Amino acid sequence: MKDTRKFIAVGENIHCSRIYKVGGSFVKPCADGAYAIVYSADGQEQCVPIPQHILESEAWAKGKVKHAAVAMWQGFYGDEAAKHAGIAYLEHMARIQESCGASFLDVNVDEFSNDLDERVRLMQWVVGVLQNTSSIPLSIDSSDLNILQAGLEACDPSRGRPMVNSVSLERAAAIEIAHEKGAVVIAGATGESSMPQNVEERVQNLKLLVKKLHEAGFEDEEIYLDPLVFPASVDSNNGKMILEAIKILRQTYGEAIHFAPGLSNVSYGLPNRRLLNQVFTYLCVEQSCDGGIVDPRQINDDILNSLDTTTNAFQLAKAFLVGEDEYGMNYIRAVRKGKIQ
Repeated sequence: MKDTRKFIAVGENIHCSRIYKVGGSFVKPCADGAYAIVYSADGQEQCVPIPQHILESEAWAKGKVKHAAVAMWQGFYGDEAAKHAGIAYLEHMARIQESCGASFLDVNVDEFSNDLDERVRLMQWVVGVLQNTSSIPLSIDSSDLNILQAGLEACDPSRGRPMVNSVSLERAAAIEIAHEKGAVVIAGATGESSMPQNVEERVQNLKLLVKKLHEAGFEDEEIYLDPLVFPASVDSNNGKMILEAIKILRQTYGEAIHFAPGLSNVSYGLPNRRLLNQVFTYLCVEQSCDGGIVDPRQINDDILNSLDTTTNAFQLAKAFLVGEDEYGMNYIRAVRKGKIQ
C-alpha cells in the first residue's frame, strides 16, 4: 500500500443491528438443546442462551437473530447464569477486536427496543461492561442525542478521548455535545435534508461541516471524515465515488485530518463480502484513507499488507469496485463458478 500510516480501525461488531442466521455455525442448540449464540473462547465452546421473546419474534421466524442484542438483553435482564453469559460474550467481542488492532470500539443500542429510557440505561451499562475489559476508547454510535450524551458521560477519559458516531449537517446539534464531552467526531457527508448523490455533493457537504466543526473548536486531527459508502450492488460506481472523494478531501485538508467511512457498506448484498471489503479498504488506503468502521478481524494493517494484488480474485474485485465491471457480473459469475474462494 502507498500509505504507511497505521490504519485506524473503528470496530463495528458491538452493534444491535448485527445479524446471524438461525441454524448457522453461530446460532444453534447448545448441550441442553436450547438455541443459543455460540462462539469459541479459550478453546471451548461458549453459549449465550436466546431469550424466549426473541425466539417468538418475527425476525427469528425469518431466520435472523441480532446476536449483540441477545447478549445485551441477557447481561442486562437475565438470571445469574444468563447474565454471566451475556457479559462474557460482550467482553469477548471487545477483546477480540482490540487484539486485532482496533483503535476504537463502536457501540450502538438503537435497535434494542423502542423504549428511549431503556436504551439510555442500556448504553450506560454496556459502556461500563466494555471498559471493564478493554483499554481502548469507545465510539458512541446513536441516532438519538440522549443516548449519545449518556454514552459519552459514561466513558472514562483516561482510556483516551471517546468518539462520536456521528455528526453531520443534518445532526449539527451533536457537535456541541461532542465538544462538551471532549470527544473526537466522525463527520458524515449527509446534507441538511438529503443524502449526497455524487462526489461533488459529498465534498461540498463535508466542507460545510468541517467549517462548522472548526468554528466549534475542533482541530483537524479530531475530525474523522466519512464520505458515506453506499453498496456497489445498487450502483457499480458507488465505490469509485468514494475513492475520488477521499482523494479530493485529502488534498483539501492535508495530512492531519482523519477518515472513518463505513467501508463494509460497499459489499452489502454481495457474495464474498470479506474479499470486497478488504480490496475496497486497500484501494481507499491507496488514496490516503487512514481509517474506517470495519471488522478488525477481517481488516487490519497485517491483513492489508499481506493482500496479493496480483491474484485473479483481487483484480476481479477491484474492477467491480472501481466501476469497470458494470453490475459486477464478472465478479459474481466468478464467485458462482468457484473461481473466487
